[in-house]
Amino acid sequence: MEQILVLSTGGTFDKTYDLLTGHLQFQESFVPNILTLGRSTLDIETHTVFLKDSLAIVDQDLESIARALKTTDHDRVVITHGTDSIAETAAFLESYDLGKTIVLTGAMIPYSFGASDALFNLGSALAFAQVLIPGVYVAMNGKYYKAGTVKKNRSTGYFEAMQ
Repeated sequence: MEQILVLSTGGTFDKTYDLLTGHLQFQESFVPNILTLGRSTLDIETHTVFLKDSLAIVDQDLESIARALKTTDHDRVVITHGTDSIAETAAFLESYDLGKTIVLTGAMIPYSFGASDALFNLGSALAFAQVLIPGVYVAMNGKYYKAGTVKKNRSTGYFEAMQ
């Protein structure tokens, strides 16, 4: 199996709690820790593009993600991303038609909190990245959705197909 690139962009996935300020913040990506904890035997390269709350992502950040995808030789990529704008970023990236399998995933609860969905979502995204045809997808809660067909249901906290 070919190597998979995992790009980190922050979001709840990588947030920690600052005891002094009481705010959530970023220090580093937890992807390497999660891969070790999950006993992954996949050939994976990791790279942090930036660490931001997805509501703070601006056009320049989207271009940074696109540039990372354009310049990599990897054909299979997983991107950790905040859930509030993951669907919009997926749709943006799909417009580039890069000919790669790109799977975006996130978490509703920070990995650093312990009882997080980050492990399950990253594992699912890595599995989907290995078997899906080229395109851009969002993987959450054990399901995958083609870019442009998914939305976050803010009432339930789950992702679902757009009607």
